[in-house]
Amino acid sequence: MGTLLNTYQQMPCTTFNRMFAIIYSFAILALIYHHFLTLIYHSTAFISVVTATSLLISDLILAFMWATTTSFRLRPILRQVYPENLEKVLHKQDFPAIDIFICTADPYKEPPINVVNTALSLMAYDYPPEKISVYVSDDGGSELTLFAFMEAAKFAEFWLPFCRDSNIMDRRPEAYFNSNNHGKLDEHEIEEIKVSSKLF
Repeated sequence: MGTLLNTYQQMPCTTFNRMFAIIYSFAILALIYHHFLTLIYHSTAFISVVTATSLLISDLILAFMWATTTSFRLRPILRQVYPENLEKVLHKQDFPAIDIFICTADPYKEPPINVVNTALSLMAYDYPPEKISVYVSDDGGSELTLFAFMEAAKFAEFWLPFCRDSNIMDRRPEAYFNSNNHGKLDEHEIEEIKVSSKLF
């Protein structure tokens, strides 16, 4: 047996979802058949023809939308991944390059500290630094968000090497400093990083 990178199992709701899909499909076919009969045999006036045609078209569109989304529910699975095994099957220099985009728009609904935490945790991934690129798209063009990321860039000089050297799993600065587990740093280094983190 080779090195496992992921495993999956079907969710218990699979059988129910498939039975529901069959029943729903028959209901849709019956409804469309009813619309056809109404259109052909019972629509005599112009308004009734237009109404029956509109109902038929709208139900066909809704049926198409349901059919394209229900395929994801016919075989739902629970997947478990083992990223620690990746280096057993592939050298780090052969890892694919990754581009990650973070989108934000409103600094009041999406506080910059949360966006910065996301960006820093992504940049601290246990992944070759030259193969990972993190982009932030601020659709709101907020000066507050820009300032937060300028300060975060200074903090990243301390934070990213520390995460990689100490193998920190939860790489959000907020989560780390709210815990009592401060890794291998001494008190002076911890205070230095805390001061840097307060800048943004």
